[in-house]
Amino acid sequence: MRYVIAYDVAKDKQRTRISELLLGYGERVQKSVFEADLKKEEVQEILQRTSNLIEPGDSVRLYPMCETCSQGIVIQGRRALDLHVSFRIV
Repeated sequence: MRYVIAYDVAKDKQRTRISELLLGYGERVQKSVFEADLKKEEVQEILQRTSNLIEPGDSVRLYPMCETCSQGIVIQGRRALDLHVSFRIV
């Protein structure tokens, strides 16, 4: 399932770590917004790993998008994302 992941983190160090973590799962579409095709296990991994990086007042949000909603995405000013890859570079 495709997810939109957004975060609001006050400290630069934690913000950088979260950004680097999320780059391993999807593609940055804005400074603090990513899109990723994730399995349930990957969602849990992200939640667990980011929970160690955020502090009170920070947030990481994962918004699931059904296939119909994903197909209705409108993008202006930037190329479309191709997140359907069959491999990952680790």
